[in-house]
Amino acid sequence: MTTVDATQHARSFGAAADSYARARPGYPRDAVDFLVGDAARVLDLGAGTGKFSQALVAAGHEVVAVEPSTRMLAQLREALPEVEAHEGSAEATGLASGSVDAVVVAQAWHWVDPGRAVPEVARVLRPGGSLGLVWNVRDDTVDWVRQVWDLAQRGQEQEMRTDTTEVGPPFGPAHRFGTRFEHVTDRAGILDLVASRSYVIVLPEDERRDLLAAVADVLDGHPDLRGRDEVRVPYRTHCTRFVLR
Repeated sequence: MTTVDATQHARSFGAAADSYARARPGYPRDAVDFLVGDAARVLDLGAGTGKFSQALVAAGHEVVAVEPSTRMLAQLREALPEVEAHEGSAEATGLASGSVDAVVVAQAWHWVDPGRAVPEVARVLRPGGSLGLVWNVRDDTVDWVRQVWDLAQRGQEQEMRTDTTEVGPPFGPAHRFGTRFEHVTDRAGILDLVASRSYVIVLPEDERRDLLAAVADVLDGHPDLRGRDEVRVPYRTHCTRFVLR
């Protein structure tokens, strides 16, 4: 993916903020505990519609959310009015130096410029603070999941380097943790999940319509899903944590 393509994809999510908020999964509690521990004030960076912020609030943390898309931020503010939320980016958070105990970037580090984001994250952290990166990845060993996303991706999804990411100084070595969970949704939720992917959002309208129709055919015809009101999407959650030296 070229830099121009990546920028277009990264900026596309606001156009599907409603679908994103409805369909994207949350995050399991053990992932939250690994990534932030007992940190009091946590920055959810690239917070989107607030999926990870919700998990942080549920775990009892004070949360500040930073997100570049105004439309995504509007969804977050509606869902979590108690969370301090600002427009900003990983490269320019707008927060004061040493103002948070931990930073988490959920499902978004692959969109940032590490050369600018790493020093910015280090700046806003208090001494001994941490940077946590987390990705939910669908378990495509399940047949219907593989069929749906083989159709949906068609080679267009940007690679998410969930197992090899390093950020370098002034952070220490990577500490990694993995877990599994199921996202409970329905047929419409799966269609929204596909529709909220950046590579689907940027398709021409006729191609997007045809792709979603093909996904609907799988959902209606697969024996594991046919006639079911509830759909359980299996996920593997990959977590990486770095401590500020």
